[in-house]
Amino acid sequence: MGMKNNIGAADRRIRIGLGLGSAAVGLATLGGLLGLGTTVGAVLTLLGLVLVGTALVRVCLLYRLLGVDTSGS
Repeated sequence: MGMKNNIGAADRRIRIGLGLGSAAVGLATLGGLLGLGTTVGAVLTLLGLVLVGTALVRVCLLYRLLGVDTSGS
């Protein structure tokens, strides 16, 4: 059973790229390598994890609420 996928292949690749980039900048900030502040570092890390997570499971709850489907089905 489970939820129907609503993230397509291109969307998935973009989410993984942006998610990994955001998480890397966030972790670098939290590690003191970038001076963006702790809050910005935490938000970027969390955002990156959410993007990668939704790409891996191919389901975005925000897309579902808005009626968006990039999976092509």
